[in-house]
Amino acid sequence: MYDPPRDGICATAVPPRFAVVERTEIVPKILHVLETCLYARDLAAMDTFYGQVLGLSRMTAEYPRHVFFYVSDTSVLLIFNPDETSKKQDVPAHGSTGPGHVAMAIETDELNAWRDHLNTNGVPIEREITWGDGSRSIYFRDPAGNSTELVTRGMWRNRRPGDEA
Repeated sequence: MYDPPRDGICATAVPPRFAVVERTEIVPKILHVLETCLYARDLAAMDTFYGQVLGLSRMTAEYPRHVFFYVSDTSVLLIFNPDETSKKQDVPAHGSTGPGHVAMAIETDELNAWRDHLNTNGVPIEREITWGDGSRSIYFRDPAGNSTELVTRGMWRNRRPGDEA
């Protein structure tokens, strides 16, 4: 039985407080990750970076609490100010410190255009990786220091638990 963290806080040094038990029931299917969250205190800088530099369409902004972006028809990027969302509100409190990570898929034939676009906009590329499946990633930092990745098609395709990496 799962024992949720108290006060919404989970310490990474503490082992998980749930037991793996033999499945006796069918678990309902999760369709996909709907929201990805990053945290930043300077929401205006994040709004400019993700909206103007990366070209995402802004859904809404409520300064100083959050700015939200559409990524695709089934995915949104939520950027929260942890000083605001760590307070008790209508939704459970949440927040994070330190750099987070987000990866966004791009078309393979647009990788060079993205590299040029980032360079033109003064965004230093931190690292480029070609993965074993042939997909490629470009890593760079957003204004809050979060690791942002653009990855070409193929990454994670058709992989399931137990598959060889």
